[in-house]
Amino acid sequence: MKTRLQPPPYFLASLVVLIGLHFAFPPRLIVSPYRYLGAILIVFGVFLNLWTDSLFKKHKTTVKPYETPTFLEVSGPFRISRHPMYLGMVSILLGIAVALGSLVPMIVPILFVIVTEVMFIPFEEENLERTFKEAYLDYKKKVRRWV
Repeated sequence: MKTRLQPPPYFLASLVVLIGLHFAFPPRLIVSPYRYLGAILIVFGVFLNLWTDSLFKKHKTTVKPYETPTFLEVSGPFRISRHPMYLGMVSILLGIAVALGSLVPMIVPILFVIVTEVMFIPFEEENLERTFKEAYLDYKKKVRRWV
């Protein structure tokens, strides 16, 4: 099987682009104290990713979207979002954009959502349907993709 790029490199590339856009278009349109909301979004995103990762490790299933999972996780943050790790990554990107205070970098979290929707989520959900059949379809009816 050929190696496919996983979500973390896309997240890191998005982070670099976000910071680059901040310096390329420096006018700060978000001022204190509103910029401090960025820290809340960053902490939330990090917490969400760590929590989700710990659940995958606890059940010894893969976190990689192109590998076949061995356990259907529906507890914790998966009660609110079918893809809490992606939600956490978007929250971190949005938080950094808000903390920097520039408006132009706000496009990066939107682009990251689009890339995730095109490159990872469809394959991941097909894989989950194929692996867990009705259990995943029932879960999918109850829980939204993002929030």
